[in-house]
Amino acid sequence: MRQFHDIRRRSRYIWPVGTVDYMSIKEKPARVLSLPLANAKIRAAEHLDFLAAWLRRPRQTASVMPSSRYLARLMVDGIDPQGGRILELGGGTGVFTREILATGLATDRLEVVEINPDFVRSLVRQFPGVDIIQHRAESISANVSGELGSYQRVVSGLPLLAMNRSTQRAILQEAFSLLAPDGVFVQFTYSARSPINQSLLDSLGLVATRAGQTVRNFPPATVFHFHRI
Repeated sequence: MRQFHDIRRRSRYIWPVGTVDYMSIKEKPARVLSLPLANAKIRAAEHLDFLAAWLRRPRQTASVMPSSRYLARLMVDGIDPQGGRILELGGGTGVFTREILATGLATDRLEVVEINPDFVRSLVRQFPGVDIIQHRAESISANVSGELGSYQRVVSGLPLLAMNRSTQRAILQEAFSLLAPDGVFVQFTYSARSPINQSLLDSLGLVATRAGQTVRNFPPATVFHFHRI
């Protein structure tokens, strides 16, 4: 795990501000035109990576396709870029990570947890400055940089619905030990119902609210917010 923390520290870049050569942009329109093609190639590569991960570990990945950007936007809605830290569980190919950073949150206030070593290597390359942690979510609180109770949100891409009750309990207990009193655990599911059984929520003193849903994802998905009563 330490090797990824070391890579993170060596991977910070400072981009020059106010040095755009607008004349060169006009003279090289081909670069602008090639952006959609480049983005399509990135998305195609992500789909292939996700499919390969699903074939190797179907229960761990739980889907043959990465989440869409429409679902990602629902997952990050309400994040305060000036607020507390963010912990993402199950970084995958980085779809949610990109949208979290697009809110304006500083890279050093985001930590991403991923157990799949192939995804970990990809996340380290894509997001210099973000702490990528290769560890299981059930015992993550001892491996993060932030203090207990200092996180504004935990954004989960984990397949909670496919997990047993004891694993769900462990993940939620870890998450809420890190969250501030008014912090939110954000989870999506392919069902219209909460992925966490009501009896488990009651035992943990939590409540679930439906935050939104989108059909522009495969399969269609619903986002739930979990918070303390």
